[in-house]
Amino acid sequence: MVSQEKYAAVFEEVGKRLKQLRKDRGLSQEDMLSFGFSTRHWQQVEAGRPVTLTTILRACDVFGVPPEKLLAGVLKPKAFR
Repeated sequence: MVSQEKYAAVFEEVGKRLKQLRKDRGLSQEDMLSFGFSTRHWQQVEAGRPVTLTTILRACDVFGVPPEKLLAGVLKPKAFR
């Protein structure tokens, strides 16, 4: 059985990657409003809170990054044994 801590590590890493993508494009958290994300929701995403697949796909659309690239290496096989 996979522990909640392992899931949390996945969401934290996704949040870090999305934060970096936002910063690389010179966007603020408030700028994410123009893409349909509330500032509070985006803060939670970047903080590593659990997010839905829909949120991940929307973010990938915004940044022009394929989901498989965003998620590459996030699910480390050893962590899920």
